[in-house]
Amino acid sequence: MSAAVLLLSLTGLGLVAPPAHADGPGSGTPYVVTVGDSYISGEAGRWAGSSNDSEAPADALGAHAYDDNAGHTAEQIPRCHRSLSAEAYVGGGVGGLNLACSGARTTTGTGDYFKPGLDFYDDGAGHLGQAKLLQQFAASHNVKQVVVSIGGNDFNFASIVSQCVQDFLLSPSWNPDYCKDDSSVVANFTSANITAVRARIVTAFQNLRTAMRNAGYGDTAWNLVVQTYPSPIPSASGFRYSQSGYTRQSTGGCGFWNADADWANSTALVTINSTVRDAIGQSGLSNTRLLELQSAFNGRRLCEKGVGLYEEVGLSSWTQPTAVDRTEWINQIRTVTTVGSNYFIQESLHPNYWAQLALRNCVRQTYTQNRGGTCTIAGTGLVNGEPRMTLG
Repeated sequence: MSAAVLLLSLTGLGLVAPPAHADGPGSGTPYVVTVGDSYISGEAGRWAGSSNDSEAPADALGAHAYDDNAGHTAEQIPRCHRSLSAEAYVGGGVGGLNLACSGARTTTGTGDYFKPGLDFYDDGAGHLGQAKLLQQFAASHNVKQVVVSIGGNDFNFASIVSQCVQDFLLSPSWNPDYCKDDSSVVANFTSANITAVRARIVTAFQNLRTAMRNAGYGDTAWNLVVQTYPSPIPSASGFRYSQSGYTRQSTGGCGFWNADADWANSTALVTINSTVRDAIGQSGLSNTRLLELQSAFNGRRLCEKGVGLYEEVGLSSWTQPTAVDRTEWINQIRTVTTVGSNYFIQESLHPNYWAQLALRNCVRQTYTQNRGGTCTIAGTGLVNGEPRMTLG
């Protein structure tokens, strides 16, 4: 009997273990990997609602909320704010990796803080773009789904919000200065800029495909789930604070004039999301799914009627059973008065702890149901610690 036949015989009898297969494309624990910007990194994921009296009622994750190194003692990349509540961690035997970074654009930025984009940036000193990081991870892990949120910062989302709040605080209600017609804001939504941003998003999606191909994956071996952006504030009729006076910002942390809030929902958000959708079609990728989130938080948005600050709704802690339904899912807009607290200005107008878990629920459904869809609130209360969401 030849050695090869003998080995096969012994293996069949269980006397010799078959060769071990290293994890990699198609082998080992399946993974969901998230890439992109603050709307997927977990920014604001520390806070479950808001209180102006104390941070304690809403502090769900504590001081180490964004620490994503091995010991959860520091951030791998400062100010990426990859929170422990982020949507990557769907569980159920599926591994999760969060490569997203708050403030990230389609391409890597190297200003005051390093912001890896969806590219192959490598400065030789350990600073890598998210596509490069994905490629390295996927080569030795079984990545089944990549989820991406990108484009908002290419439209200068943070600057637009800052301008809108500034206009609200520096003009009276009888003579409001709107941000929707400010030149610095309008410039982001010209036809030329929309075309340019769409092209950058297309390249970003193609970079993710290249990363996976370089890691040894065929295009049918994994899926790219593309998220649109949720509405963070209601339209004018949905605010619980009047636009007269300054309580809309000083109390609610939502300093938008009614006209600007309407514009933000009907024009700015629609344009950004349409650009993301159009980029999918132009990218040429055959394995994409669309996760529509534009209305995902309706009813729980910042300053919206029906929810409130902890002191407004008579609750004292995020752990109380009704907190998820009665408090906001979007973090307040903070100003320089934030200095000295545990809040970060960059957490402003981002999905908080409740919203992060809701998004995780949505992503899990895209994975288990093997499809995209429109994710919205499905009911009250928590199921396995998460808000009830449905993928329509």
